[in-house]
Amino acid sequence: MPATLPPLVLASASPARLSLLRNAGFDPRVLVSGVDEDAIEAALGPHAIPSDVALELARAKARAVAALPDSEGALIIGCDSILEFEGQALGKPDDAQEAVARWYAMRGKSGRLLTGHWLVDRTTGGEVGSVATTVVHFGEPSDEEILAYVATGEPLRVAGAFTIDGLGGAFVAGLEGDHSNVIGLSKPLLRKLMGDLGVNYTAYWSTAAQG
Repeated sequence: MPATLPPLVLASASPARLSLLRNAGFDPRVLVSGVDEDAIEAALGPHAIPSDVALELARAKARAVAALPDSEGALIIGCDSILEFEGQALGKPDDAQEAVARWYAMRGKSGRLLTGHWLVDRTTGGEVGSVATTVVHFGEPSDEEILAYVATGEPLRVAGAFTIDGLGGAFVAGLEGDHSNVIGLSKPLLRKLMGDLGVNYTAYWSTAAQG
């Protein structure tokens, strides 16, 4: 890899984000931040703006990984997703009961999937971040379908208690905005942020193919 092209590091344990980046032509290394998300959310307070929460969590993840020796010389990508629904910021549900209750409330309505993105370039020290927003229109699954979905365990692992690329996609009636953002990382926003740091998005395609 050319010296002018820093290796990518994904500061997230999300398999969906990793798969999305690989399908987009990248070959990132994964370093999990270990950030205490609950502590950060508590520090921001119950009245924090949901988009600010998503951005702060992404920044904390990226900076934590940027502080690790293993990320030296890399471009670190930190992301965190939150569903803003009826004025509340919803992350992963605590348990199956909460996931069921959320789906009873969300069906037939709409929410905004917010993904904070924060990039740290350890070759220059530059940092940049922003939030991508996609409106999600939920379908109207029956009580039986909701119980079956929650029983799979999938809603417990993701922000907002749903996926668009997994089992939950059948219960999403439509989207307004970037589809990849709902998976966990906005490719258009990533390209823009990389450009803001002077990093060539498309240059990584050839290195990933060679790898």
